[in-house]
Amino acid sequence: MPSGGFRKRSVGDLPLEQGTPVLARVDFNVPLDGGTVTDDARIRAALPTIELLREAGARVVLCSHLGRPEGRDPESSLRPASNRLAELMGAPVEQAAEVVGPTVREAVEALAPGEVLALENTRWEAGETTNDPELAKELAGLADAYVNDAFGAAHRAHASTTGVAQHLPSAAGLLLEREVTTLEGIVEAPARPLVVVLGGAKVSDKIALIDRFLERADAILIGGAMCFSFFRAQGRPTGDSLVEEEGIELARDALAAAKRSDCRLLLPTDLVVGDRFDAGAERSELDGVEVPDGWMGLDVGARTAERYAAEIAGAATVLWNGPMGAFEFEPFAGGTRAVAEAIAAAPGTTVVGGGDSAAALAQFGLADRVSHLSTGGGAALELLEGNALPGVEALDDA
Repeated sequence: MPSGGFRKRSVGDLPLEQGTPVLARVDFNVPLDGGTVTDDARIRAALPTIELLREAGARVVLCSHLGRPEGRDPESSLRPASNRLAELMGAPVEQAAEVVGPTVREAVEALAPGEVLALENTRWEAGETTNDPELAKELAGLADAYVNDAFGAAHRAHASTTGVAQHLPSAAGLLLEREVTTLEGIVEAPARPLVVVLGGAKVSDKIALIDRFLERADAILIGGAMCFSFFRAQGRPTGDSLVEEEGIELARDALAAAKRSDCRLLLPTDLVVGDRFDAGAERSELDGVEVPDGWMGLDVGARTAERYAAEIAGAATVLWNGPMGAFEFEPFAGGTRAVAEAIAAAPGTTVVGGGDSAAALAQFGLADRVSHLSTGGGAALELLEGNALPGVEALDDA
């Protein structure tokens, strides 16, 4: 996809000699079940950068956060992720017991060229999230160069994402570079028509995206619980549906902006409702969007799904962020499934961001059928909204 060009130095342009220690920030914030990684997509996404460094003869030191532990918590150890990485690489990965300190420095010095060491969960250190200068210096002291490949954490100004880059020659990893160029390309130079599909619960989470793409997209398709803020703004009854009260005025403003725009803002024209938020809820299909008392909207209807699928099929570029309904409940998964299948079959460039959208693709077996599946929910939104990402800005310019 065309873009204005990546402004930061890429890992392939980092001068490395045999045995150079390189600190690589990755995003191994993966779901665990009893010490087992249940979704290794983020680990797989980091593999090309890790292998590039190994092939260059670097001594690779990985760091990542996992969850939001308050201090040292064995249940949030990075060891399960390190074990999975070793399986995927077919090579050992040594797991440090700490994030920084003398034993960590000794472990780095003991590495041979091409070997990999994973530091412990960076959030075991209180200074990580406050971007503590001392922690950043300690991390930088482990290596001679720094690579950030953690797009999912690039919107956080933490010690391991921004602070450390002040002390070492730095570069973007392959994943980070691809994420930024792809997402910026959608905003700056998309192939047209550009169709943006937005779902989820809150208008306030997506209003900046809506505002920006009303100026850039050919159509914005709204689904998920956020549509009920729009319906309330239009004076329509929403029954017991989830409505973000503070989103009503935002939705009203967006509807007004859409009338002044060349972009079409589409809302559902029919709904699937349930008598409660549960997989076993009584289900009913509405021919319109006015929800009776005692019922809540849990999916877009078949007519809406068909219309949205047709819009997607005619697009040259599609951006999808947020499900159309409660797809985790099979009786209410139809709208999200229809959108996912349309995006998987679309002839143009298809970009999907957001954890729920990624989960939906995985649930329907379509994760490998899109052009780009973003690894960063919050970071992707920030970038698409036009905000600078601290983890990218901190890197050396190209």
